[in-house]
Amino acid sequence: MIWKVVKQVLKTGIRTEPAPVQGDALQVEAGRIHADVLAILGQALTIRLVDAGSCNGCELEINALSNPYYNIEGLGIKFVASPRHADMLLVTGPVSRNMATALQRTYDAIPAPKLVVAVGDCGCDGGIFGESYASLGPVSNVLPVDVWVPGCPPAPIEILRGILAAVRRCNVGSVERS
Repeated sequence: MIWKVVKQVLKTGIRTEPAPVQGDALQVEAGRIHADVLAILGQALTIRLVDAGSCNGCELEINALSNPYYNIEGLGIKFVASPRHADMLLVTGPVSRNMATALQRTYDAIPAPKLVVAVGDCGCDGGIFGESYASLGPVSNVLPVDVWVPGCPPAPIEILRGILAAVRRCNVGSVERS
């Protein structure tokens, strides 16, 4: 049995793509984002992620932010389990009718000023699901959204840019909600 596997490996060779080359541009942008987060907040940014009914494509890209390539925690950005410890609410997917109350309660538990980022086409405009008997549509139909990050799913760097845009908007003072 094992010889059959070894023969197959030798016959086909390596089928993976090469690892991405971490360019200076990403390092410069990461350094700038880290400096912005510290300058604006003076501390770490904490995010509560809520899946309001997505296909999990956006969650995969958000999880990629934690890998060594993007290193979101090295930038001073952390995901937390409790909304009471969060500065920002990151919402993916169209809001299903079953998740509307939970999403509203999570939003209410976040201390002011509250930041809300809708991630993915479904979170931004309802995506392929739209509004129906099971879906309330985009996050903005349930909560006030500060920044939209379109894409199906959006790239991790675009999600990171959306997070930073929301933080910058809050710093300017245009977002003062309770």
